Amino acid sequence: MAESPFKISVSEEQLVDLKQKLELTRFPDELDEAGWAYGAPLSDIKRLVSRWTNGYDWRKHEALLNAELPQFTRDIAVDGFGTLNVHYIHMRSTLETAIPLLFVHGWPGTFIEARKIAPLLTQALPDQPTFHLVAVSLPGYGFSEAPKKKGFRLAQYAELCNKLMLALGYEEYVTQGGDWGGGGMPITRKIAAAYGGKHSKAWHSNFPLVAPKFSWNPLHLLSMIWIFLPLLWLSPEQKAGLERSQEIARTGLGYFQEQSTKPQTLGYGLADSPAGLLGWIYEKLVAWTDKYPWDDDEVLTWISLYWFSRAGPAASLRIYYELSAEGSIVPAPYGSHPTIPLGFSYFPGEMVNLPRGWARRTGNVVFEAEHKMGGHFAAHEVPELLVGDLRKMFGKGGPAYGVVSGHSGYAG
Repeated sequence: MAESPFKISVSEEQLVDLKQKLELTRFPDELDEAGWAYGAPLSDIKRLVSRWTNGYDWRKHEALLNAELPQFTRDIAVDGFGTLNVHYIHMRSTLETAIPLLFVHGWPGTFIEARKIAPLLTQALPDQPTFHLVAVSLPGYGFSEAPKKKGFRLAQYAELCNKLMLALGYEEYVTQGGDWGGGGMPITRKIAAAYGGKHSKAWHSNFPLVAPKFSWNPLHLLSMIWIFLPLLWLSPEQKAGLERSQEIARTGLGYFQEQSTKPQTLGYGLADSPAGLLGWIYEKLVAWTDKYPWDDDEVLTWISLYWFSRAGPAASLRIYYELSAEGSIVPAPYGSHPTIPLGFSYFPGEMVNLPRGWARRTGNVVFEAEHKMGGHFAAHEVPELLVGDLRKMFGKGGPAYGVVSGHSGYAG
């Protein structure tokens, strides 16, 4: 499990191939005044494809990523799946007692989501906790190797993440994530359930997703009453969040159904057409953020990491199929839940924004923060707010202060 330094180095052949494919793009037609109702607007995609073809400098952005983020790879054995070569960021604070923190991304994110929070978390400040940051590229994403066998599911993602932290010398650590890495979604939840107490000491999420589960069991019926009763006293912000969640459920979950049922079919288009990949992901970058002012080159760097990924963009979709088949995507608000400290941050532009009382029933919630701005990609959109919440949760006086032995986050 030796660590190897890693630098992104896309071959010239890959760059030439991308340019040729972009030049051959055949665009669909579009209805007059369609706007965003039918998906990513044609004018946006034409502009971005033109920029990607002539003007966007991948080498410049490749160099910036390499300069800003210390990257590594390591072979990690996963029970039943052999050894996978895993890519990750490992940025250590100058403070040895900094808190080890594992950041887990989701789709359509990558390790790039940790780019802005990395220097903030690792900066040693007076009277503020600091962190050693590890941001893993999930198998099949970025420059991590993808599984070759069916059935790579929740237990395997959690095993890989835990083994990575142990290999780095972090016997105890905390986790943070959104989407697949979030508190409502499975990976950090599974880490907390499988390794909580001994290794995983606390977790924080900006995606507190929960699904009320109906049952005729009398105890479950009683539980449902307490779940829905808070709806009568929702704040205006929570009502707006619930309305947004309902709209997303009505018009924005087609991607989920396709990726959960036939990812291979979709994968042909994403692997062969850079314009198709751009449209598929760009729609989510805009729709799931809170009026975030995306720069064209910022978008193209994000998409390029999928296009140039080690396994290709189709590999990133299979997590939907595997975890949907497992039935482990969204927890019910009652039943067995991890007991280690859990923190939630709520952002108004999150794609699913449910009543706070529902999320509180999914774990040992010790910290909550409500914000006026930010969306699904909080680490990228509002890094200062997310980092501020982590410092409050794990700092002196916070509810999770001192959970990692010998790593208070402070000097002395």
